[in-house]
Amino acid sequence: MDIVPRIPPPAVAVGAAVLQRAVSSGARSPTRARAVAALTVSTVSFSLAGAAASRFRKGGTTLEPMHPERASSLVTDGANAISRNPMYVGLAGMLLAHAVWRGSWKAVLPLVGFVVFIDRAQIQAEEAALREKFGAAYESYRATTPRWIDRRSLGLPWPPDSHVHDEGQLG
Repeated sequence: MDIVPRIPPPAVAVGAAVLQRAVSSGARSPTRARAVAALTVSTVSFSLAGAAASRFRKGGTTLEPMHPERASSLVTDGANAISRNPMYVGLAGMLLAHAVWRGSWKAVLPLVGFVVFIDRAQIQAEEAALREKFGAAYESYRATTPRWIDRRSLGLPWPPDSHVHDEGQLG
């Protein structure tokens, strides 16, 4: 049974952006602060996704999300050391930047829909394929690298109580 959706994730992101525009029609021009914030978020997001795509090409593995079983190598470095899905984080970031640009809280709703859809439909299917193809190596990577972004992405201790030594004393 093929559980990978037949909608490419970039198309889902474009659809979410169109919905953002629709739900925030009549939005005023962005203020300078919103424009700077949107530009900053979009630059970081685009860079993260681009770095991951570049690393996939360099590693000789597929970039096609519709066929994760075609992966020929497990990329765990670069942007993929921050998130197991930096290209999706980048797309979500672009949608966040668009919502900020539009200056609308309603424009965040399609972003949430995008994240939920990608997380539940696309990523779960990809993870199943990678688990089958790369086994213990993928499980080890999965245990140390977050699906999206969390404390580990920022170099903060994980789990949060990791500063406690075996003797139970703070250190």
